[in-house]
Amino acid sequence: MVIKTDQLQPIALKEWAVAVKALTEGKQIMVLRKGGIAEETRDFQLKAPRFYFMPAFEHQRPELLKEPFREGVRQIMGEWKPGATTIEIHAVAEAVEDIEIFDQETLNKLEDFHIWTETFAEDRLKWKRSKPLHLLLLRVSKLENPLTLPMQDQYSGCKSWVNLPDDLAVICAQPVLSDDEFNQRISQIHDALGLTGTS
Repeated sequence: MVIKTDQLQPIALKEWAVAVKALTEGKQIMVLRKGGIAEETRDFQLKAPRFYFMPAFEHQRPELLKEPFREGVRQIMGEWKPGATTIEIHAVAEAVEDIEIFDQETLNKLEDFHIWTETFAEDRLKWKRSKPLHLLLLRVSKLENPLTLPMQDQYSGCKSWVNLPDDLAVICAQPVLSDDEFNQRISQIHDALGLTGTS
């Protein structure tokens, strides 16, 4: 399946650059979200079923990642140029499930499926304790050519969603995992959480 970017709304989810890298390399199919510090709403909301991924570089620290991924964040931060006039987007995603997590026991069952340390995942759960942690299961596709956008003030800051220009170039994107691989990952996560059925 090939996705064309004219099938997407011009909106991007901001996520750590190292997590976007793991997603586009097929190393994980999830993100865990509670919303950004500068969020307009009091909790995370899925604003679009399909969206671009905008890499975020703030707050990334190697010690918040499992050991195999720490060198990746060091490399990314070494290449990052604060004050850059452009930003590149390499991936798009479709949210196939939005599962709400309220307790540590459920979160612990996901430990084998993401790049973050147990402590960091726990901190995400505890922040805004009354609100659920959103587990987004994502079908990620990599753009055949990256989108290079002029940097804007709205792209900075601790927020989940940013609006992109309406006149983005139409680019094709290829899923990073085959249908069989993706469905197998979904099944593994469902099994871990004690859910039945697959997407």
